Amino acid sequence: MHSVTHPNDNAALLRPQIRSLTLSTLTALFLLFATNHTFWAKAAANYANQPFAFASLVIGLSGAYLAACVTPSVKYLTKPVFILLIIAAASASWFMDSYGVIIDVNMIRNAAETNTAEAGHLITAGFVLHMALYGILPAAMIAWVRIEHDGFPRKFVRNIATIVAGLGLFALAGISFAGTHASLTREHRDMFATLNPFVPIGKVVDYVIASNTERNLVAAPLGMDARLLGLPAAKRKPRLTIIVTGETARAENFSLGGYSRTTNPELQARDIFYFKNATSCGTATATSVPCMFSNLTRDNYSHSKALATENLLDVLSHAGVHVEWWDNNTGSKNVANRVKEVTLSNYTDKRFCADGECQDGVLLDGLDAWLDGISQDTVLVLHQMGSHGPAYYLRYPEAFRHFTPECQTAEFSECSREQIVNSYDNTILFTDHVLATIIDKLKAREDKFSPSLFYASDHGESLGEYGLYLHGAPYMLAPSQQTHVPMLVWFGSEQKAQMNLDCLRKETEGPASHDNLFHTALGMMQVDTAARDPALDLASACRNPVATQ
Repeated sequence: MHSVTHPNDNAALLRPQIRSLTLSTLTALFLLFATNHTFWAKAAANYANQPFAFASLVIGLSGAYLAACVTPSVKYLTKPVFILLIIAAASASWFMDSYGVIIDVNMIRNAAETNTAEAGHLITAGFVLHMALYGILPAAMIAWVRIEHDGFPRKFVRNIATIVAGLGLFALAGISFAGTHASLTREHRDMFATLNPFVPIGKVVDYVIASNTERNLVAAPLGMDARLLGLPAAKRKPRLTIIVTGETARAENFSLGGYSRTTNPELQARDIFYFKNATSCGTATATSVPCMFSNLTRDNYSHSKALATENLLDVLSHAGVHVEWWDNNTGSKNVANRVKEVTLSNYTDKRFCADGECQDGVLLDGLDAWLDGISQDTVLVLHQMGSHGPAYYLRYPEAFRHFTPECQTAEFSECSREQIVNSYDNTILFTDHVLATIIDKLKAREDKFSPSLFYASDHGESLGEYGLYLHGAPYMLAPSQQTHVPMLVWFGSEQKAQMNLDCLRKETEGPASHDNLFHTALGMMQVDTAARDPALDLASACRNPVATQ
C-alpha cells in the first residue's frame, strides 16, 4: 500500500517550528524593547548618572516581562494572548511615542466616548505603517509558526521554574538599588506610567470595571429648592445666559492673557472680563465637561460622583429656567441627559460641515432665529469643536487662515512646530470671532431680554513643550499648557448696572477655575438655592445688594 500525503501536511512542513519557551522569551524581549521607546527614553534620562542602577532596571524588567509571557504559555492560549499583547503594545506605543501621552483611565474614557470622525484624524499614514511593522507583522509571524509544547508535567515544571527565575531577577534588581529606584519613581511618576503594554492594559481593565459599576447609577436630585430672585417674570425682561463650553483652547495662546500674537482682536474690542489665572478640572473632555457643570470641586470630583447627582442644568430647570444644550462636539458627557439636547456635529450643511464634522460657524447659523424666539428665562449651552487636534487646520474657515504657513495634516511629523502653532493659533482666532459674534447678537437684543455670557475651555493643549502634544496627561503630571485655560464673562447693560465693575476687574486678576462655573452661572441668572456657594461665584462679591432683592 502507498501512503497518501495530504496537502495540509506539506503546508505544515513549510511552517517553522519553535519551542514555547523560546517564543515566550522572544515575545517578552520584543514587547520590552521594541514597543517601549518612550519608557526607555525617560529611563535613560532619569538614570543618566546611575549606570549600574539603570543596568539593574534593564535586567529586572527583562525578568518580569519573561515571567509575564511564560505565564500564559500553554496550548491554545499562547497565540491569542501574545497577539493581543503585541497589537495593544503597538497601538499604545504609537500614541505615547508620537504625542508624548500617558494612557490612563480618563484618556481611555475620552477615547471611548469620541466619534468616528474625530478618531479618524488619528489614523494617519504613520499610524498605519507603525501598526504594520510593530503589530500586524509580528502578530502574523506568531500566528504562522508552529509551537512545540512539552507534555504537561514537564511543561509545568519548566514554566514555573522560568517564572520564579524571572521574578527572582526582578526582585534582586529592585533590592540591589532600592533607594535609587524608589527615589526616581517618586520624582518621575510619568516614567513607569508609560510601561507598555501592561500599564495601558491595566488601565483598560480599570475603565471597564468602573463603567460597569457606573452603569446603573441614577442622578440624585440637587437644588430642588432653587428659585428665581428679583421681580416676577411678568414684570421684567427674560434673563438669558449663554454658556460657551470651549474645546482645547489654552490660555497661553490667548492675547487677552498676554500672548504676543493678536489672537483675540474682536474680544479685545468688547467689554468682557477675562480671568487670567483660570485652571481646568481635567485635561480631557470626558473629565472636564461633567466636572465644570457639577457642584463638585476638582479636589472632590470623580466621574461616578458626577453621574450620581444632578448638575447645573438640572438646578436651573428646577428654578423654572428653560435650558438647552447645542453640541458641536462629541456629546454632553451625560450633562444634558435631562434637558433638551441638539446635536449639530452630524449636520451636512456644506458651508460648515464635511466628513462628519462641523466648524463652529454651525453654532451661529441658527442663533438669530432662536434668540428672536426667547420669551422666558433661558440658559443655552454651546459646546464647541473649538481647537480640537490634531487636525487643527480643519477647525476654521478660509478667512481665518491668518497665521501661516500652516500644518495642513494630522500627521505632526510632517510639519514643523511653527506650522503646528500657526494652525492652532488660527483656531483661537476663529473662537475669538465666534464669541464676539455671540456677544454682538446678545447686545443687539437687550431691549428684549437681559443677557450675559460665560466662556471657559474644557482643557488646554500641548504643542510640543517637553515633547508633548495634544492633551489628556494625568493631572498631577500635566504641564500648565493643558490645565491653564481661558475663561471670561460678559454682561449686558442691565446686569452691569447692578455691579461694581472696578471690583469685578480686580477679581479677574485672582485665581479662577472650573469650580466657579456652577455657582457663577446661578448668580448670573439670579437663582437662589442651598446648592449655590456665593464664595465660588466669580461676580458675587461685586454685585450690588439690590440685584438679588
